[in-house]
Amino acid sequence: MANGQQPEAKMSYRERVGIAFSPRGSEMAVDLCVRAERASVTHAWMVMPATALDTLTIIAAAAVKTERITLGTSIVPAFTRHPLTFVNQALALEGLAPGRLDLGIGTAHARTMVDVYHLDFAHPLRQLEEYLQVVQPALKTGSVHFAGDYYQVDASFPQSPGTPVPIAALRAPAFRLAGRLADGAMSWNCPTEYLQNVAMPALQQGADSAGRARPPLLVHVPVIVSDDRAEVHRRAAEQLRYYAAAPFYARMFADAGYPLEPDGSVSAELIDALVVSGTPDEVATQLRDRLDLGFDLLMVNPLRTDDDTAHEDRLLEILGGL
Repeated sequence: MANGQQPEAKMSYRERVGIAFSPRGSEMAVDLCVRAERASVTHAWMVMPATALDTLTIIAAAAVKTERITLGTSIVPAFTRHPLTFVNQALALEGLAPGRLDLGIGTAHARTMVDVYHLDFAHPLRQLEEYLQVVQPALKTGSVHFAGDYYQVDASFPQSPGTPVPIAALRAPAFRLAGRLADGAMSWNCPTEYLQNVAMPALQQGADSAGRARPPLLVHVPVIVSDDRAEVHRRAAEQLRYYAAAPFYARMFADAGYPLEPDGSVSAELIDALVVSGTPDEVATQLRDRLDLGFDLLMVNPLRTDDDTAHEDRLLEILGGL
């Protein structure tokens, strides 16, 4: 999604998929970006929990070791830094990888923003809207003058690179906000039916209300290259446990038709609807099928395995060969 443009229908499948991963270490993350580019993968997004490695710093290192791949975040927890600080970081990265950035931001979760940072989290979506009202004009026009409930700024910058800034979205109001103000919406752990029935209509509604074209929908897809259904379910259940424990994810799962089990775990039906798995050919077919539903970009997130590096390489080969 470089330069914030919605992908066109003529783009190949390969150009519309990328790898999304949580850095296990700075060196590992840079290496994965390099390996992805060598495999002809076009995008690499880094996941950043609010108390983990700073992905914008890692992107700077990856930028100088790559030449073509788009480097992105999914997402930077926005409230961990002032919006002008985010703009300054984006400008520095544009100097290293001009036109190759896709810097997603989001509200993150109450359990870190409140329990760890002790920030006001009463109206996170309203604050994120103000954040966008600072970041977007700064990056697209080179100046911003804004006074709101959360931020007041008057600033000018030497450049206006137009860096695309999509936002994380889970429920309909966030997708509408993305349609109205952001450069895209990034889903996370949303089943396909929910994206079709809730996310895409809300994204379009937001765009219509602002009188602009719908921005891209970037869809998170958990993937494991395995045709062992028991293994797929075991690993997916383990890695979805964190999200199942969050009330807002539990409500989204229920709205999508997949309520949690009585013990609070995710259902086998949810895993089957959410996770792409199988042989390499089967994984490739399922990814193409999801793109054919009208999703603009897929953020392919490898599930953890006993050998993560080998699994990543298998997946990179699949993505680069689509």
